[in-house]
Amino acid sequence: MKNYLILSFIAVLVLAAGCKKQLEANRNPNYPVEIAPYLYMPPIISNMALGVQFDARVVGKLTQNWSSTAANDVWERHGYAPGSDGGGDIWKAVYFLLGNNLGDMIRIAEEEQRWDIAGAGKVIRAWGWQMATDYHGEIVLKEAFNANQKVFAYDSQEAVYAEVMRLCEEGIALLQRTDGSVSQTYMAKGDMLYQGDRSKWIKFAYGLMALNRLHLSNKAGYDAAKVVEYIDKSFTSNADDALVPFTGSNTADGNYFGPRRAIITAFRQSEYLVSLMNGTVITGVADPRMSRMLVPSPDGTYNGVPTGRGQGAIAVAAKRPVTVWNTAGAPPVNTVGRFLFHDNAKFPLMTYAQLQFAKAEAALSSDPAASLRAYKNGVLAHMEFVDKANADIQAPGVTPISQAEKDTYMASAAIPATPGELTVSRILLQKFIAQYGWGFLEAWCDIRRYHYDPDMLNGFTPLDRTKLYPDNNGAYGQRYRPRYNSEYIWNVEALDKIGGLNPDYHTYEMWFSKP
Repeated sequence: MKNYLILSFIAVLVLAAGCKKQLEANRNPNYPVEIAPYLYMPPIISNMALGVQFDARVVGKLTQNWSSTAANDVWERHGYAPGSDGGGDIWKAVYFLLGNNLGDMIRIAEEEQRWDIAGAGKVIRAWGWQMATDYHGEIVLKEAFNANQKVFAYDSQEAVYAEVMRLCEEGIALLQRTDGSVSQTYMAKGDMLYQGDRSKWIKFAYGLMALNRLHLSNKAGYDAAKVVEYIDKSFTSNADDALVPFTGSNTADGNYFGPRRAIITAFRQSEYLVSLMNGTVITGVADPRMSRMLVPSPDGTYNGVPTGRGQGAIAVAAKRPVTVWNTAGAPPVNTVGRFLFHDNAKFPLMTYAQLQFAKAEAALSSDPAASLRAYKNGVLAHMEFVDKANADIQAPGVTPISQAEKDTYMASAAIPATPGELTVSRILLQKFIAQYGWGFLEAWCDIRRYHYDPDMLNGFTPLDRTKLYPDNNGAYGQRYRPRYNSEYIWNVEALDKIGGLNPDYHTYEMWFSKP
């Protein structure tokens, strides 16, 4: 919270420097005190994606989206980096990069009666709180943007979950208004996510509410019907997907996972991910998406690096996976990636396929037929999503999935033929595939809701407990520690009250996954 204290002190110094008349006399008419609310939107939306992408470097290893080329990676061992901001970029995005900027955008929009921008702002704030609490657990909520404090109290995850719902409801109500200065043309000047389309922002809000409620599936008060209701009010096709665009002309405006940045050069697709698609988990059935999403090893086969063991665990060098850009090492200039791994690739925040799998899980007990329909919708929608992602970046050598391939897969053992054959485990398998490369936090929520059970998670198995990070005492990771240079330096007193100074704090189970 250091940033807010500094801003407060600066404000006091400015006020003390002279009277109001002097300040107004020196005001530069070419540099307005307040800016148009739409101008806040591009950096805010961009940082929604970048915050997740930055921290995907660590949580993506825990969820086994990918593995390090080196053995004993600390994140694959469910550990952390003491004295480091590693794993703290969602925190930075929510409290600083969105932070007061988002608050100012909402305030100015409300003052100007631009209810559409104000409503979208409240939904964005709800999204930020959801990401932060699902990642960190207890977070600073009520006192987050109080400038005149030195200690910022943490709030329970239960309170944060309730606040997400409240903000979504407020956001929806504002987005439904047509009075005042509501204007799609005006909002679209800054809205790089939905181009000022209020109906899509409303659908996004309902999708967030659905995931919020789905996470409570272990609780006695869980309402699966509400999850279904919210999803039915949310995305109706891939056209509603929340995709953050990137120009990709340089490292500053490029996708964080693109070859220009080359940040994830030492990352490889995981053995677990490949096993879901190459016929290992579903015996003999190869997923047609595999060759469009993943990269082949030098010998042409598809392989993944086992978690925690590094690339050296694969004895035959020709079978060791290459980078996500299909290069042996750092990508050369002008490399064109594939799927979501290119400089101008769009980064998803939520997709229709993801929500259909959430609906399939929620409806499974009460309406198995509807569950199976949603499940199949999700699979086919994700195939379409993969093709569109590759077409958008003109991925070299990647052809669209043919209708024959789709038909063969949908008729195979991979897809239940009847509602009675569908299980939560099979839903989670397809949901994991559909979230590869972007839905890291939602995948981890599923893993934690089902308590790392390999039977429910299609063979998902972390390292042997004896090989986990020493501070874990044999327990799997349940949360990431708050950002070091914010909380462990400037907010220690509050952090200590929730056990955040304990070496094994990151293994404390989340409220949402408890009964």
